[in-house]
Amino acid sequence: MARFDRLEVLNTILEIGVLPIFYHPDLETAKQLVRACAASGAQAVEFTNRGDQAVRVFAELVAYFAREDPDIILGAGSILDAPTGALYIASGANFIVGPSLNPDLARLCNRRKVSYSPGCCSATEISDAEELGVEIVKVFPADTLGGPQFIKAILGPMPWSRLMPMGGVEASPENLAGWIKAGAAAVGMSSNLMKKAWIEAGNYETICTLTAQSIDWVRQARGRSNFEGLEHVGLYPQSLADARETADWYAGLFGFLPCEGAGSIFLESSGRGRIEISKLEAGSPAHVAVRVTNFELAVESLRAKGVELDEPSLQAEIKTVYLKGTDPAGHRVHLVWRR
Repeated sequence: MARFDRLEVLNTILEIGVLPIFYHPDLETAKQLVRACAASGAQAVEFTNRGDQAVRVFAELVAYFAREDPDIILGAGSILDAPTGALYIASGANFIVGPSLNPDLARLCNRRKVSYSPGCCSATEISDAEELGVEIVKVFPADTLGGPQFIKAILGPMPWSRLMPMGGVEASPENLAGWIKAGAAAVGMSSNLMKKAWIEAGNYETICTLTAQSIDWVRQARGRSNFEGLEHVGLYPQSLADARETADWYAGLFGFLPCEGAGSIFLESSGRGRIEISKLEAGSPAHVAVRVTNFELAVESLRAKGVELDEPSLQAEIKTVYLKGTDPAGHRVHLVWRR
């Protein structure tokens, strides 16, 4: 049974813009590949159905990440028919992808509220898929259909379509920009992202780095900045009130929910952005945390502008670094990347 709502799955794929695709018969290797994708910011990952034991590996993979990292969204690809789709949905697939359109499989996914992205290669097939409730249509094989020009041509008379090319999508800024600027809603990437030699050598860090870079190239092609906005603002105790009194004031007035740690109290609501109230360094100026989508590229771009940085703090779930200097008003600034 799918753990994620269909709308959440669709919006996640659309927001990130890159869907990593892989298959490996070894469970431990598969775990490492999913971890590498997740660490890059790719929350949704497609596991390809490539053999009699593939569904067993997938079921164990789903069970593992449901315990160890429940934010990861796993789906199944290369699903040709409804019986196979039912096996994967029963094993916990949160979305189904296929190389071709199968009406019975579309109805099964609709009945179970699971996202279905069939492979289509003509305006007629895309329209038929949408009539069956498909929100994101896989364009396959995208490179042999005419590349980005095919996407652009389809969207002319059908601008409402959300198309995700797979097959021939390359991990380069030029190639990804071509697909996105032609109108692709997202892209699927397999061997160009997870090279066989890297997997055999256990070079998961390179896979993670290239996936993160590809997500950033898609973001750039969409005209979005790596610096997303305010992650949180940090306040420090003053003479009039301590951290607890200040936190209680914000919680009582606005209904913000407090989350207390060893050195700070964070207040948050349903939207983005938080308030951090430090229990330490009384009287210090406020600090501002800027949210970034790619930590390494953000650090590189600031250094290229001559900005000096403290030593970064790098963890699996969060990466941070403070600027050595302050803003003109004397406030400290730091970057935050959260998975």
